[in-house]
Amino acid sequence: VQGLKYQDRTDLAPWMANWMVRAGAELIAEADLVVPVPLHWRRFFRRQFNQSAELGRAVAKLSGLPFSPSAIKRVKLTRQQVGLERHEREENVRAAFRVPPEAEIEIAGRRVLVVDDVYTTGATVRAVAKALKRGGAGAVDVLTFARVLPGDFRADESATI
Repeated sequence: VQGLKYQDRTDLAPWMANWMVRAGAELIAEADLVVPVPLHWRRFFRRQFNQSAELGRAVAKLSGLPFSPSAIKRVKLTRQQVGLERHEREENVRAAFRVPPEAEIEIAGRRVLVVDDVYTTGATVRAVAKALKRGGAGAVDVLTFARVLPGDFRADESATI
């Protein structure tokens, strides 16, 4: 994940998506479309790609589902979540996402599969799911490549062990 996210290794996304498709087969079978967790346009401009969108695009291609990267927008520039405690993460992403009016018809009543790279506390995907439901989605499921578990971080540093 770190290679994809911080070292521009977008070539890893299809390989990672293969694992995600196998692990998430039940969710994919019930999904109507794939939506990646969006980056704020400023962060996208700096990074030049969205790692969740790269994973989502590959998951959609492998599964035959429609890919809708514009179904939700990040409307608030947030701090990076790395190193934040659970309550700080939740506050950081509160009201950060919105379904644009032109995308409401695309998600209305549909089962949306949100794709993200890493699930830590769930604050980001909860905020995304809440915005999608508010925008009219019938149901929201989440598929991530990696899961950070309690104890994966030392109290004195934000880097993984």
